[in-house]
Amino acid sequence: MARTTIGTLVAVLALLGAAPQALAHNTLIGSDPKEGAEIDVAPRKVTLTFDQEVQSGDVNQIVVNGPDGGQWARGPVDVDGTEVSRALGELGPAGEYTIGFRILSADGHPVTREIPFTVTKSGTGTPVETPPAQQDAPVETPDAQDPSAVIPTWVWIGTAVLLLGVGIWLAVRQGREQ
Repeated sequence: MARTTIGTLVAVLALLGAAPQALAHNTLIGSDPKEGAEIDVAPRKVTLTFDQEVQSGDVNQIVVNGPDGGQWARGPVDVDGTEVSRALGELGPAGEYTIGFRILSADGHPVTREIPFTVTKSGTGTPVETPPAQQDAPVETPDAQDPSAVIPTWVWIGTAVLLLGVGIWLAVRQGREQ
């Protein structure tokens, strides 16, 4: 009976140890421009750095919206390991710009967020022309950082405790029958 109980405990501990890894979405660890930065001249591209590799493909998105509502990011989204970037043209009016992104996390879940920065000097750039259908239909995705968008950790722990209880009950019952 002791061997069965110990085996069950080891199995449950292994499940508990794996649960946080299963829920580990990519986390943004840096951006250029930085969140809340005040800059005179915008960089030639927006770069986001994550703690894990980002899955490549056409599913990753980066947009840069200006104070006038215009879209300022140009060209394709580039993924290079843990860095995701997209080119910017010269920005236009001074004011707050917002980098919005949606990337496909290493575990397959989308991660979304917005990063504001302020341009203090007006540029001469013009926003990208987008078809009206794209302007009126924003991408609706759950925020992977939002606890309601993923299975809470307590569900995994509760399931593991339930399995442990069933394992112990079976081990005790089997021990009595022998």
